Parts: sequence; C-alpha cells; structure tokens
Amino acid sequence: MRLVIARCSVDYAGRLTAHLPSAPRLILVKADGSVSVHADDRAYKPLNWMSPPCTLKEGTAEDEGVWTVVNKAGEKLIITMEEILHDSSHELGVDPGLIKDGVEAHLQELLADRIETLGDGYTLIRREYMTAIGPVDILCRDADGQTVAVEIKRRGEIDGVEQLTRYLDLLNRDPHLAPVRGIFAAQEIKPQARVLATDRGIDCHVLDYDALRGIEDDKLRLF
Repeated sequence: MRLVIARCSVDYAGRLTAHLPSAPRLILVKADGSVSVHADDRAYKPLNWMSPPCTLKEGTAEDEGVWTVVNKAGEKLIITMEEILHDSSHELGVDPGLIKDGVEAHLQELLADRIETLGDGYTLIRREYMTAIGPVDILCRDADGQTVAVEIKRRGEIDGVEQLTRYLDLLNRDPHLAPVRGIFAAQEIKPQARVLATDRGIDCHVLDYDALRGIEDDKLRLF
C-alpha cells in the first residue's frame, strides 16, 4: 500500500463530473490497483475513488505532479499535486479476512445447506470460495447455470456491498466462472446498502434465520 499526504485538487470525469478544490488530503494506492482520496473526516468513506481494475499514470515533464487514474470504462480520476507532504509504501501481505461472528457463520452454513432459499434451481458450488482478496461466502449457480457470488451479513450495510463488488470484479476475470452476478444476503439490509446494490446490479435477499433453522414462528396462519 502506498500512502501519500498532499495538498491537491481532484477532478472526476465519467458518467458524472465532480471537482474537489485544493486542500490537504490522504491518497491511498492499494495493491489491488484501487486509488482513493480521503479527508480527515467521514470515517472510512473516501471523497472520491477509482475501483479496480484501473491504471495509474504519474505525470512527467510538462504535466509533472498530475496523476491520472483510468478504469476499464474510460472514466478518469485526475489528481493534481501542489505539494507532497508524505509519500511512503508498505507491504501488507495477504489479509486473513474478517472473522465472522457466530450468527453470520451459522447463516452461511444454513444457506449453503438450503441454497434453494435463493430461488428454484439453485445449486451450491462451494462455501468459502477463495479469491486473492479473501473468501466469497458462497459460490453457486442459478437455474440458468449462471455463476452467483453470495455475500452474507447479519446486518447489511454499504461496506458489505463494497466487499461483494470487489469479489465480483475478480471473479468476472475468470473465464471459467464469468459472467458472475452477486447476491447480498442479510437478516436486515439498510436502505442505503440496498440502493447501492441495485445501482451495481446486485440482488438483495433478506434472510429469515429461524426459517433457515426450520423453526416455525408463533403467528397464526390461515394456510
């Protein structure tokens, strides 16, 4: 990972345009190729970013100090450096990934055993399908034979959608699996996470923990 603290301005050109005026900011360049620009607030959320796969070109000669990040869709993130205050690189190695709590781990196990919960004709490929950036909770196929990656959370929030997006980017580079679509599954899915997932073509599925365990609720039913 490369960490750069610099006074800079940032311009994004793509489906929309956006401009960040000059200010001190943190720029993260990760091993997966992603580039994100952060301020000293907003917790983990960047001001602007470019997800992999993308390429970073640092300017030379007449455009020295200008970084241009381009993704596969041709969108550009242009960072104009005015003053670099810090520039360092660190080798983090392969991350072991987030260890799920008991409920998430049990949800994964139950859903794998009852994969038809996602729809008729679904078949399991495997649980914990390993990628270069961590394991996908469940990899399966739908009734049409298309590969589906499932990310499972107890509470579905934006960071879970981002995590699944990164997995899908990698999985769709494998010709033996592509095309791969995603399902974001959780006991509760926050509205913002649902909007982001829908925008990225990811389906959302609310999981009923008791139903997966085969426990009937105590509500009266007509049928």
